Amino acid sequence: MLSKLNLEHILFLDIETVPEQENFENLSEEMKYLWGDKTKYQRKEEFSPEEFYKRAGIWAEFGKIVCISVGYFVITGTTRSFRTKTFSGKEKQLLIDFKNLIETHFSKQHHLLCAHNGKEFDFPYIARRMIIHTIALPQQLNLFGKKPWEIPHLDTLDLWKFGDYKHYTSLKLMTSILGIPSPKDDIDGSQVRQVFYEEQNLDRIIMYCEKDTVAVAQVLLRLRQEELLEENEIISV
Repeated sequence: MLSKLNLEHILFLDIETVPEQENFENLSEEMKYLWGDKTKYQRKEEFSPEEFYKRAGIWAEFGKIVCISVGYFVITGTTRSFRTKTFSGKEKQLLIDFKNLIETHFSKQHHLLCAHNGKEFDFPYIARRMIIHTIALPQQLNLFGKKPWEIPHLDTLDLWKFGDYKHYTSLKLMTSILGIPSPKDDIDGSQVRQVFYEEQNLDRIIMYCEKDTVAVAQVLLRLRQEELLEENEIISV
């Protein structure tokens, strides 16, 4: 049962992604063709491959991770805190740093990774980008041969579906309906590409990513019918 999970055994996370190249014209001719072929059903007749390229960050084959924010609970008696940390910079190095954190502190059988829509986006995206960069997958992301109940992943969207697999609820909507206070967002997901490439302001993206990581933890607390984190309990390390 969800209420029986030890919060200190969970690593909460969120990722932000952008197109791997700033502009469509920076792609090789082969990748231009493959991008057009990959997205023809999504684009239909409405957009050319070039016009649609702004959305390339959604696909791990054509995008890249610019930051991974993580958070974890530290509980001592009746005192708790939620520590956040962000890996950013060159993609290969941030993936290596993230992998090192998992293998050092969250690699035991009882440890879990938790994200919102993580099963459909964050977890496979990270794994694919690691493979592309020839980084061996940590056991927490290596799902080959595992039975569904052996996969060490929690997904707050999946928990909210209650078996209704056609249902999608955004993290922003969940925080609103569950009464989770959220500071006014500086940006939203659709603006990350612009902020990264045009404004070159990674700090704004990191702040947005860390807020989402905290929000995932807050949603899990509400699903467990527990008190939400206070602002003074959230610590950036």
